[in-house]
Amino acid sequence: MSDGISNDAEDVVGVLTERIEARFAMDMDQLKAAVAAAPAANPGATDVVRWHGLLVEAQSVLDHAEDDLLAALETQPSEVDDPTMRLAHRVNAAVTARDDRAMVVRWLLDPDTPGKKDLAAERLARLRPRSGPAVQTSAPPQPAGTPAPASAWRAGRPAR
Repeated sequence: MSDGISNDAEDVVGVLTERIEARFAMDMDQLKAAVAAAPAANPGATDVVRWHGLLVEAQSVLDHAEDDLLAALETQPSEVDDPTMRLAHRVNAAVTARDDRAMVVRWLLDPDTPGKKDLAAERLARLRPRSGPAVQTSAPPQPAGTPAPASAWRAGRPAR
């Protein structure tokens, strides 16, 4: 991976955990407790905590899959059998899941990610009360002394 994240399994979770703690100026346990106490107070923190939990879970699944594969490979003769190959595919799927979740956490932590500012603006627009209609619903006022235009049906002529 790029962005200073090593391919080593523990480093992915560790580096992202450090970034989260730096971003919110508290350790993960404190952040989790704050989000649990008031999940709506900071939707960004709530999202990060949720996805960090999913990342940690994916890392655990990957660790177990790697352990199972290593145990199977130690008992294998020179050729890998089908059950061991299935374990290798399970490891690949676990790596993909972990990396995908890590990308989501990185995206959530980066305020300059393309499209994110639009998302934040959309959320703010939904929360902000409107002071009036979004579209003008009446005709603009006519200056004094200017007759209002008559429509074609009022003038008795066919509309063109």
